[in-house]
Amino acid sequence: MRVLHIAYQQLRRYGQTRVSWAQKLTNGLIKNDHYVSVFSDRDVAAFEAPLGIRDLGKNKANQKLLETVDAVEPDLIIAGHCDIITNETLEEIRKRRPSITIAHCNNDPLFVPDNVERIKHRASVVDAIFVSTGRRELDIFEGLGARVYHMPNPVDPAIECMTNDQRTDLEIDLLFCSNSTNFTKRLEMVKWLKDQLGDELNFKTFGSFGEPPVWGRDYDRALAQTRMGLNLNRQEGHYWYSSARMAQLAGNGILQFTHSGPRFDELLPPESVVYFNDQEDLLGKIREFHHDDAKRRLWASRAREFFHTEINSRLYAQYIVEASLMQPFSHEYVWARDINLDGSQR
Repeated sequence: MRVLHIAYQQLRRYGQTRVSWAQKLTNGLIKNDHYVSVFSDRDVAAFEAPLGIRDLGKNKANQKLLETVDAVEPDLIIAGHCDIITNETLEEIRKRRPSITIAHCNNDPLFVPDNVERIKHRASVVDAIFVSTGRRELDIFEGLGARVYHMPNPVDPAIECMTNDQRTDLEIDLLFCSNSTNFTKRLEMVKWLKDQLGDELNFKTFGSFGEPPVWGRDYDRALAQTRMGLNLNRQEGHYWYSSARMAQLAGNGILQFTHSGPRFDELLPPESVVYFNDQEDLLGKIREFHHDDAKRRLWASRAREFFHTEINSRLYAQYIVEASLMQPFSHEYVWARDINLDGSQR
């Protein structure tokens, strides 16, 4: 199949970034033998604009997308976070290619300002939408014209290739990476943990509390030296929602601590991820696993094996293609056991 993937490639950061879910989707599509052409709307807008001012290149980016569609002749378009591309452009594509299928993938949490409205806006012109929050919270998008599905954050064996669950020589005991300097409730908890733990363990907080953020290969090097990681979201409690941090930690064999609110215990195998209810509970569990390294390695290995077997980029891409085109599922996707092929809940 010929697929056109519209997704921001961060070309102008020249490698100083972390691999996104969109890159993993592209990788999975290629592994499944699809022809994939990628259109980076934000980069095209900047490249085509006077003086490189992206906002001045929005119309040009939409025009270039139409030219790309005419040249590539895709069977399927997957539109990710591409707010520069208008619904009118997607409607024009459908006029030019009436048989085309168009899907929208949105990996942002529903608590991000205006994200719910952005998804609703896209749902009016696409065939299917995929959202990283669990299906039971996606009823608000039903009846808008598109089928509704949950999508997870996958691992990719070319990216999450470390086996920290098999190592005992790791220098960083606990890791939390962020690029936010706003003192949110999340950072309040991290600061409290740092104060409580003191010199008990080596706790690195890149991007916060005076430690510079790490990107690209520096981020990989930090992960490569880490035993345990904090998977903390800006807000907790949304069903099956986590940032890509969950896959990055699990896929590399790094034991992770995550809030019990999103109910990942209903998706992931027992004794693979450490769930906590509040900061005191989290503190106690950090200390428990810090002092029992064999237990740390055992739990982390279960998570790593599960993600690489059941939530990998190949299955992730296969699922999005099959659901978009209403093809019978060829695999029992662990995140889709509660839905029908049309996305409706059983």
